[in-house]
Amino acid sequence: MKKIALVLVGLIAALHFYIAWFEIFAWTSRGPKVFTSMPPELFEPTIQMAANQGFYNAFLAAGLVWSLLIKEEKWQFRIAACFLTFVALAGVGAAVTVAVKSGLPQFVPASIALALLVLSRKQGPSSRS
Repeated sequence: MKKIALVLVGLIAALHFYIAWFEIFAWTSRGPKVFTSMPPELFEPTIQMAANQGFYNAFLAAGLVWSLLIKEEKWQFRIAACFLTFVALAGVGAAVTVAVKSGLPQFVPASIALALLVLSRKQGPSSRS
């Protein structure tokens, strides 16, 4: 179960690196194609705001990658749980302030990974993989 959770952590990190790239480097080129409900003339004036959001997503991804590099099991769990909680809360914030479909892709995988991490710790050291 722990291996599955850590694979999910890696996938969530990759997703957030992609979101960071999108918001920092492709906001005006790809943004209008992705966010069709937003008027196209708003992408250029919001480029700095999107880049700022992109840096936050990059920090989330970096924290998740960092957790994968930690050898000590207790600290790996703590750091992964911390950054997964940040991602899940960002998903809740997006769902409330933007749209549910914006928040779910963050909230659901982070919550599943966090639940799997917690469950793998409760199983005890002999049953962890």
